[in-house]
Amino acid sequence: MNLRDIHTPVLLDRCIELLAPALAHDGAVLVDATLGMGGHSEAFLERFPTIRLIGLDRDTDALRIAGERLAPFGDRVTLVHTVYDEIGLHAQGASAILFDLGVSSLQLDEADRGFAYAKDAPLDMRMDQTKGTTAAQILAEYSEGQLRRIFERYGEEKLAGRYARFIVEARAKSPLVRSGDLVDLLVAATPAAVQRAGHPAKRVFQALRIEVNSELNVLADAIPSAMDALAVGGRIAVMSYQSLEDRLIKQAFAAASASTAPAGLPVELPEHAPRFRVLTKGAELASDAEKARNPRAIPVRLRAAEKLRETS
Repeated sequence: MNLRDIHTPVLLDRCIELLAPALAHDGAVLVDATLGMGGHSEAFLERFPTIRLIGLDRDTDALRIAGERLAPFGDRVTLVHTVYDEIGLHAQGASAILFDLGVSSLQLDEADRGFAYAKDAPLDMRMDQTKGTTAAQILAEYSEGQLRRIFERYGEEKLAGRYARFIVEARAKSPLVRSGDLVDLLVAATPAAVQRAGHPAKRVFQALRIEVNSELNVLADAIPSAMDALAVGGRIAVMSYQSLEDRLIKQAFAAASASTAPAGLPVELPEHAPRFRVLTKGAELASDAEKARNPRAIPVRLRAAEKLRETS
C-alpha cells in the first residue's frame, strides 16, 4: 500500500506558507501535535531538510503507520505516544507547532473503530484503544440527563432530549453495542421532516466521540500550553473541523494578541504588549478546488499566530 494514497493532508500548502518563516533556520524544531498518518510532517521534512520533527499522537495505529512513512528521515524524527494536552513536556522552545484536530482519516476509514455512522462496527470511538471508556459504555452507563447534556453541548443537537430518552428506553431491553444499532434507533426517533435536513446520527456520533476522548477539555489545556512552549518568533497553526473547536482557538488567539494595558494608560508598557500576532484574517477555509479534491477539507477552519514575546 502506498501511504501517500491513504491520506491527503488538508490545507498543506497554506500550512507550509504560514509556518515557513519559523522553520527557515538550521536546527528548527516542528512539533506536529496531531501526527496522524504523517502526511503534513512528511511534506515539512521534505521541504525543510534541516528541521527536526517531534510527532505526537494518542493512536498507536497512526504512530505505526507514520513511523513507516517517516522512516527515511531517520533521526530527524521523534515520535511520542501521548495525548496532545501534554505538549508542554515535548515542545519547549519549538520553532513551529501544527495541530490538525478532529478524527483522522485512518480512524474514519477503519470500520472496526466505530467512528463512522455509515459503517456498522463496535461502538468504540477511542482514539487510543489501549485505555479509556468506549462509546458503548457511555450509552450503557450515563443517565438520561447526562446523555442529553453531551448531545446538546458537544453535538449542538436540537433533539438531544428525545434521543437520550429513546436510548435509555432501548438499552433497558438490549444494550447498544454496535454503531448500526444506534443509527437505526436514532433514525426511528427522528421525525421525517428533520431527517430531510441531514443524517440523524451525525451530531450524536460527534458528541459521543468528543466525550469518549475528552477532546474539548484536552484542547482547552493544549493550546495555551503550546503557545507557552513556542520560542519567540515561533508560529502555531491550528486546523479545526467544527465550531466548538474553532471557538476555543479563536478565543485563545484573541486573548494572546490583545494588549493588557489598563484603560487610560498613556503609554503601553512592554509587559502589557500583546504576546502574539494573529497571522490569519478570521478562520481561513479551503478553496473550492481543494474541497472537490479532498472532501475532508470541506469543514476545515485554519488559524495561525506568531509569538512576539515571552510572558513577563
